[in-house]
Amino acid sequence: MKLLFTNIRPGRAQGNAASGSDDSLGRGMDVALTMLVFLGLGWLIDRWLGLFPVFTISLVLFAAIGSFLRMKYVYDATMERLEADRAAKRHGAPATTAPDATAPVGDAA
Repeated sequence: MKLLFTNIRPGRAQGNAASGSDDSLGRGMDVALTMLVFLGLGWLIDRWLGLFPVFTISLVLFAAIGSFLRMKYVYDATMERLEADRAAKRHGAPATTAPDATAPVGDAA
């Protein structure tokens, strides 16, 4: 099923991956919602055990560190892929593409 207003902003179309725009808003929402969930869980555990700031602070720190580590690893993988593409273009070889995350692991074809 095709949505009605798919061609309003052609720069954001699915086929235009080379436009240089990344999903920063989605990543920001991911970090914010993760922190909010861990804040809520910490508050509920602290309220249940009567130890107010202990689990709230520790779970928020855990979520923050985990989110920033995830962002770092995604950034490093993207930069390695872009550097390999640049080196391939420099030497005239076909550019490499990132493996499809939805492909089965054992599928070599």
